[in-house]
Amino acid sequence: MEYKISIEELENTPSKTIDFHFSEKLKELNCLTPVDADLQIKSLGEFIEISGNVKGTLNLECDLCLKEFAYNFDFEIDEMYAKHSLLDEYGQETELKEGQFITDLNGEDEIDIYDLLYQSVILNLPNKKVCGINCNGDKFLKEENLSDPRLDVFKNIKIETKKEI
Repeated sequence: MEYKISIEELENTPSKTIDFHFSEKLKELNCLTPVDADLQIKSLGEFIEISGNVKGTLNLECDLCLKEFAYNFDFEIDEMYAKHSLLDEYGQETELKEGQFITDLNGEDEIDIYDLLYQSVILNLPNKKVCGINCNGDKFLKEENLSDPRLDVFKNIKIETKKEI
């Protein structure tokens, strides 16, 4: 099923607002639960704002011990879209919030909600994925059976340091 919002349909609603609920697993991610999003899509003249809450659970791999773990996410999104090319001059000024970006629709007549949610989830993942504060990753990585025999050549390298006079 495609999750696209027609800009024409949005403009034809009396309040120029559509409430949208999404509940489906994102096939590109290892979802343990459906991604649930309650979004409000609002036309603001030359711009469209999509805001709301996104939550769910992914199966991630720990960067330290390499074991899989369940990662719960729950975050707010607030995205702006320009209906026409950003290179055109707009008749009104629009104030952006700190950290907010505008996506240029370049005359497209639909917004892909699935793609928006996929990108939002990816961007909200932690930089360092760790299964917990008590992760024994150090122990796992120090085990000798994990050493790569191709790197044995570096064990006998002697590095000479020059002493300053």
